[in-house]
Amino acid sequence: MRILITNDDGVHSPGLRLLYEFASPLGTVEVVAPESPKSATGLGITLHKPLRMYETDLCGFRAMATSGTPSDTIYLAAYGLGRRYDLVLSGINLGDNTSLQVILSSGTLGAAFQAALLGIPAVAYSLHAQDWEEVLKNREALEIMKAVVQKSAEFVLKRGLPHGVDVVSINFPRNMKRGVKAKLVRAAKFRFAQKVDRRVDPRGSSYYWLYGTDLAPEPDTDVYTVLVEGQIAVTPLTLDLNALNTDRKLDAEALAKLARYINEAI
Repeated sequence: MRILITNDDGVHSPGLRLLYEFASPLGTVEVVAPESPKSATGLGITLHKPLRMYETDLCGFRAMATSGTPSDTIYLAAYGLGRRYDLVLSGINLGDNTSLQVILSSGTLGAAFQAALLGIPAVAYSLHAQDWEEVLKNREALEIMKAVVQKSAEFVLKRGLPHGVDVVSINFPRNMKRGVKAKLVRAAKFRFAQKVDRRVDPRGSSYYWLYGTDLAPEPDTDVYTVLVEGQIAVTPLTLDLNALNTDRKLDAEALAKLARYINEAI
């Protein structure tokens, strides 16, 4: 089995290294990732300039760094390197990717969706945390993440994604401990109230900062599961945005099995 790993935090992210280490026992793992952080790039691909790709050594494992976006990495790996992949894993992102509002702009999910467009099953992993220092000190949380990554990836490699699902998004809560559970939940529509802060530079010209403030989480959603309940959110996603498509039926039984499969490990 050949697995492609990528992210949107850049090739030097500790989350990328963790994902590589967790996935390595499952098959031949290759890493192609942006050379620098490319957060909030969504499904953006680079059409207006050439892309560079070069090999780098990340403390003992080989990776390909690229000047492109997370979505670019999928095409560069599949067509630039001429590889065929059985699975794409994206992450582990620093910061949760909960709600449709965030999912649609996320580079982590963007890479997973591009893989799905090429017919490659994909799983995206994100962590509700502000810095890696606190995470790397929590050995219990690292073991839980390792178990979840390995079980979810193993499930997809063996069985494929459940019918009607193109991407699975998994969000880890902060400060995980034994007893945490994986919950199958839908994505909330919103995570933040979007704000724009207008300022004036020393020359008198206006400039703007975009930011968001937390909204009250909606129960039974990925946001509520991660931020309020402190559990792991497993959210199946589909590329099909057609409102007229009424005959698409999700395989609820297979999705429930996926959640149980992950819980067996934690």
